[in-house]
Amino acid sequence: MTDALMRKVSWRLLPFLMLCYFVAYLDRVNVGFAALTMNRDLGLSAAVYGFGAGVFFLGYFLFEVPSNVVLEKVGARAWIARIMISWSLVSASTAFVVGERSFFLVRFLLGLAEAGFFPGIILYLTYWYPSERRAGIVGTFMMAVPVSAAIGSPLSAWIMAAADGAHGLAGWQWLYLLEAAPSLLLGIAVLFVLTDRPEAAAWLTPAERDELAREIERDRRATAREKIGLRQALVHPQVLGLALVYLGLSAGLYGIGLWLPQIVKGFGLTTLQTGFVAAVPYVVAAAGMIAWTRRSDRRQERIGHVAIPAILGGLALALSGQTDAPVAAMALLSLATLGVFCALPTFWTLPTALLTGSAAAGGIALINAVGGLGGFIGPYLVGWIKNATGRFDLALAAIAAIMIAAGLLTLLLGRAMRRA
Repeated sequence: MTDALMRKVSWRLLPFLMLCYFVAYLDRVNVGFAALTMNRDLGLSAAVYGFGAGVFFLGYFLFEVPSNVVLEKVGARAWIARIMISWSLVSASTAFVVGERSFFLVRFLLGLAEAGFFPGIILYLTYWYPSERRAGIVGTFMMAVPVSAAIGSPLSAWIMAAADGAHGLAGWQWLYLLEAAPSLLLGIAVLFVLTDRPEAAAWLTPAERDELAREIERDRRATAREKIGLRQALVHPQVLGLALVYLGLSAGLYGIGLWLPQIVKGFGLTTLQTGFVAAVPYVVAAAGMIAWTRRSDRRQERIGHVAIPAILGGLALALSGQTDAPVAAMALLSLATLGVFCALPTFWTLPTALLTGSAAAGGIALINAVGGLGGFIGPYLVGWIKNATGRFDLALAAIAAIMIAAGLLTLLLGRAMRRA
């Protein structure tokens, strides 16, 4: 397949998909900044906030596999539009929670609404890109996450400070309302921008459509290690192992992300200063993850490119809690964030190489669903330990241990996958 054709596909799809993921991640984690004043206004303890922030992933877990199977049946365009429109409405409603019960409910419903978005996009990319190009493509797509956090951190802090008290609403309420609006508009735009499959792409020439469809079919046959059906995929040992790896990586991602604003605020900074300083780890991650995924594609090596950053990132996270110096702590938190973001894109080349068709739809969704529980475990564990001990260092050490375990499990799975 020619590089020119791949560039044409990428320029058509990736900027828009990245923008969609940008607002998805912003709506998912802006609760971390809202917590700077919301917790006080609603009387939420650290443990209650940690549970509420993470309960999003329980709803996500329950509806993930059914959502991705529906996407495979009805097409990405219609289903991704439905997901984005529904989550924007639920996210906006978070502005009107009045206590811990309504906070828990809205976060749970947000997980239900967003379920299927990320694995749906990962599945969608397999329709357009052969396996040898996917680490770089997924890495480029996932760069929307650190960019979202890097831009969203100061933006969220600015909204909270500038809009506080306007029309009788607190700054954190305006944060939810204003940051939900782009998701609604983009959800409508999905219906006009995305094309379900190469065969239906009017923006490609007939020769380009045929070439791309043939290459994707050839790659599908070449990379499927064995004939795995949907039911088999949901209980396949390697699929379950990959789900546990992703659980560890997600615990690191959200254990850091949903608590980072409060950790940084603890350095004695204002809300606006916190926004800019909390963006630093994500700027580092955005720069590093593209180079790392391209290195993985160039060498066609996946296991080490997942395991090494997970282990080193976990070690950096553990050390970050052992220093009282803000500069040293931020440097180590940046390395930990870099480790997570280097491991995640390359990780997604593993299930897409193992599974195809409906098995890929169900298997990828299962991995993301089980992994999403790490998004519940990470924030809740940090909040529970902080509430019980008053210390962030022990909480960060617990998350670090989970990340390191994920890296070691990746090495074990690599041996099993090579034997297969």
